[in-house]
Amino acid sequence: MKVAILDDYFDTLRTLRCFAKLADFGVTVFNDHTDDEEVLAERLKDSELVLIRERTKVRASLLSRLPRLRLISQRSVYPHIDVEACTRLGVIVSSSQHEGTPSYAAAELTWALILAAARRLPQQVAALKAGRWQSGMGLTLRGRTLGIYGYGRIGSVVAGYGKAFGMNVRLWAGEASRSRAQADGYVISPSKEAFFEEGDVISLHLRLVNATRGIVTGEDLARMKTTAILVNTSRAGLIEAGVLVRALEAGRPGMAAVDVYEREPVLNADHPLLGMENVICTPHIGYVTRDEYEVQFSDIFDQIVAYARGSPINVVNPGVLRRLDEAT
Repeated sequence: MKVAILDDYFDTLRTLRCFAKLADFGVTVFNDHTDDEEVLAERLKDSELVLIRERTKVRASLLSRLPRLRLISQRSVYPHIDVEACTRLGVIVSSSQHEGTPSYAAAELTWALILAAARRLPQQVAALKAGRWQSGMGLTLRGRTLGIYGYGRIGSVVAGYGKAFGMNVRLWAGEASRSRAQADGYVISPSKEAFFEEGDVISLHLRLVNATRGIVTGEDLARMKTTAILVNTSRAGLIEAGVLVRALEAGRPGMAAVDVYEREPVLNADHPLLGMENVICTPHIGYVTRDEYEVQFSDIFDQIVAYARGSPINVVNPGVLRRLDEAT
């Protein structure tokens, strides 16, 4: 069986311990990114597919050109995959949802961005390198209000960091998540409107699904304080398209720290957020640590091994299994 791995930007997967799980397969790793369907069809024509998060979209038009493809193995949510087309064409989508497993890497980056934004660290470093001594004042976090939007495997950890730093933690989320947060001793904001109005730092920790796409609106951002910081290490699509730049230009919120973008990868300096003095940008590295990769790709490679043994696991489109049984 041949396995193709897309978008391993800096050729890291071969260096992981868990890569040994693929020793019995022919593996080809691609280190560049392409959206060109012709190129992708050629690369994947004889292989099963490993995806790194949502870096490459797999839509019906591409799937129709891959008659030998039988497995897509990845981890987490899958808005970039046409699951219905996969089922129709006999392609199994295996994706571990890692429920209940904290992502400390993403939580730590979130906290690093909160600290960097509050103390304006990138701006201070740039000023010092340019020969200037100090470039303004930052904010002390202790005693301020940290709003966590979403209380799952990452948001719950960030809430704990906020508590440890002496912040007043407030939560907003779906009903089940609010109940869990309340049971853990956190205060739930009385409304979504109050949540955005009260927060000195608001951090987004929702999964991107149809129900959450654009869940943060321009009206929500306009309620934020002029001194507030918005942090997004989750997904850009949680924020209504195009409104974040306009909100930052209007001064509400006063600053943002983002790790995610509406179109990735961002390979030029023309992106509007990159040119804004009140924004800190990182290139979607929340999960990019060696420890996190070992956890994630161990799951992804286990799914390939299970498929090769005839017992696929973490199948998100079980209807395809019935189709394959009927075909045989």
